[in-house]
Amino acid sequence: MFNDASSPIALLASRRSGKPRDMVAPGPNALQLRQILEIAIRTPDHGKLAPWRFVVVGAEQRDAFRNVLRRAYLDGKPEAGRLELEAIDQFAGQAPTLVIALAKPAHASHIPLWEQELSVGAACMNLLTATHALGFVGGWLTGWAAYSDAVRDAFGGKDERIAGFIFIGTPSRALDERPRPDYEAVISEWQPDIA
Repeated sequence: MFNDASSPIALLASRRSGKPRDMVAPGPNALQLRQILEIAIRTPDHGKLAPWRFVVVGAEQRDAFRNVLRRAYLDGKPEAGRLELEAIDQFAGQAPTLVIALAKPAHASHIPLWEQELSVGAACMNLLTATHALGFVGGWLTGWAAYSDAVRDAFGGKDERIAGFIFIGTPSRALDERPRPDYEAVISEWQPDIA
């Protein structure tokens, strides 16, 4: 369908999400990460509110990130077992690069909250697309930590929410195509009732 593999449309058609646990170095360098984030913030934003922000968790900060996750998890589940804590450690250390996306709604604005939330999602998608365009792979995860007030408080204010943990790296193996929705099942032409 996309004959010219170097075309922008082929680039979009070839984007895949990667599993962060399968990502290896290299990740983007500082300049590449800045380019990725600059593309992320070039997103539809009704009212120019910038209802999102991104926090980069550097390699040297991963142990502190792991500790934040462990404390938050143990506060809610003090009887957590070894395997649960190992899963938290694995989550915190996966992929060479981690960016935390935060929704930062402007509650005083007349722009509906729903539109601001859509802008957050669009910014995250731009981030993933820019990641792919630079030859890396991204994975956008949520899970319990995205909904934990204690984890959120480590990165943002009470009026913010974690939209996701976006891991970036190089895939350790070829990415499989996942099943996509059937075109006819999700695309239709409006047929108005003409009375």
